[in-house]
Amino acid sequence: MPNVYEGELKAVPGKWAIVVSRYNEHLTGRLLEGAVKTLVEAGAADDEIDVFFVPGAFELPTIAAAAVARREYNAVLCLGAVIRGETTHDQHINRAVSMALAELGVTEGIPVLFGVLTCDTLEQALNRAGGNVGNKGAECAEAALRMAHLLGQMDESP
Repeated sequence: MPNVYEGELKAVPGKWAIVVSRYNEHLTGRLLEGAVKTLVEAGAADDEIDVFFVPGAFELPTIAAAAVARREYNAVLCLGAVIRGETTHDQHINRAVSMALAELGVTEGIPVLFGVLTCDTLEQALNRAGGNVGNKGAECAEAALRMAHLLGQMDESP
């Protein structure tokens, strides 16, 4: 029988960082609410959650990297909303942010979660920010909980 490791939806001891874009705040505020609620329901205390606001999605990696460098967080959740416009600006933002956050998590060994909505329309974004498709902020927090728990198991395994 193989050894199986899987993260659980329970908070491990320690702090959590959430980096939130203020741009499209009517959406990102909902993502933040979902993330905080999920972390607290899983056992994280309010004072173990640090929220950092940045101007837009493009700034998420800079503050995420600063949070990771502090080495005091179980995970860094990055929340934003980029909606397609008349130009390709959204594609450049999404690509740069997603690649920077993915690389940060891999190179530093701390979960860095991509909770950025990348939608074609405002309606799609509203649906993903607590509408009929769920709340991607809550889903991001669930992934953070599972990853932090899984990494803890890996540290303890022989």
